[in-house]
Amino acid sequence: MIGEVSKTGKLEFSFEQLVLGGLVGGDRMNNMGWKDLPMELLLRIVSLVDGRTVIVASGVCTGWREAICLGLTRLSLSWCKKNMNNLVLALAPKFTKLQVLSLRQTIPQLEDNAVESVANCCSELLDLDLSKSFKLTDRSLYALAHGCQRITKLNISGCTAFSDVALSYLSGFCRNLRSLNLCGCTKAASDRALKAIAHNCNRLQYLNLGWCEFVGDAGVISLARWCPDIRELDLCGCSLITGAITRLMGATFCDLVAIARAPLPQLRSQLRLEGGASEEVGRSQRGLQYCDDSIVALAEGCFYLRSLDLYQCHNITDRAMYSLANRRMTSKRDLWKPVGSRYDEGLVNLNLGQCTGLTAQAVQAVCDSFPSLHTCLRQSLTISGCLNLVSVHCTCTTGSPIL
Repeated sequence: MIGEVSKTGKLEFSFEQLVLGGLVGGDRMNNMGWKDLPMELLLRIVSLVDGRTVIVASGVCTGWREAICLGLTRLSLSWCKKNMNNLVLALAPKFTKLQVLSLRQTIPQLEDNAVESVANCCSELLDLDLSKSFKLTDRSLYALAHGCQRITKLNISGCTAFSDVALSYLSGFCRNLRSLNLCGCTKAASDRALKAIAHNCNRLQYLNLGWCEFVGDAGVISLARWCPDIRELDLCGCSLITGAITRLMGATFCDLVAIARAPLPQLRSQLRLEGGASEEVGRSQRGLQYCDDSIVALAEGCFYLRSLDLYQCHNITDRAMYSLANRRMTSKRDLWKPVGSRYDEGLVNLNLGQCTGLTAQAVQAVCDSFPSLHTCLRQSLTISGCLNLVSVHCTCTTGSPIL
């Protein structure tokens, strides 16, 4: 029996069952008039099913194949557990109108020639997921730079073979990027690459730098200077973010504007001076430096920041929290924003897990400034591993004044 009985007692057929039935009994399908199904309706149905069914549907008849190839804009092949590379090579020249393509893998299959085929054939692509593609090299990024310049969302998390040179090159062509996931891209995500991204993609809104161990102060500050629209930034595990900039500049108190707008070449030179210390000192202090300067710069430069992940940034201090709490009062753009406007909520997610150097008073100040941060059932403030922060509560449970 092909159909299934629904809760309402009606016999229902899945689109995939109908298509497979047509492949087995073509005459019966033709008698039903499926080949004459309006193309607009066909594309609407196809948009509601998975990628496997779409491929099956494209083989029903010539009319369906032409309609799907010309009208399909979204496709996911993440279900493919083997031979994904050959499948992409076969489909890319046919599905040329794709705007969203997911090639996320559990077992690495994709190779550069498949991505090059996508870049050559799918010039309208806006959203591409290549996460966990361990076999891909810089060839793929160079191909995307030339073939998919309209792309706005790119996920290359876990692509460990990409270099910062290729990523910088990509940013020079794909200037419309709004969302970029670099989690685990240890070779690609460097201060040099972040500087290029900040210069070229200044409308960036989401950036994941989780566990990118070569990202330092200079890279984060460049984002703060040139990417004011950033809403979500993940710095989880970025252990090189330090307080070296302020100390080397001889500053005893971090001036918000000066740090956020300081000339990057000067900052880099100072960071190199820090690197001239003995290897023994570098090892012992690498994970123990304050990252307040970077957070202060973000608070001043990234006005639209909505989500910030500082998990395991063990030694950020209260100064970083107070800079976030005072962001509204120090930002001219936000000073007269009407309550209830689309940007009024400010921070809505903050992860302070294992940030043991913070006091409850400083974190409470952040909660009072941003009422969308919650410690109740709608939890959006994470303080796991910080026993000294258990007294922090959101404004909806304490009635604290909203700044």
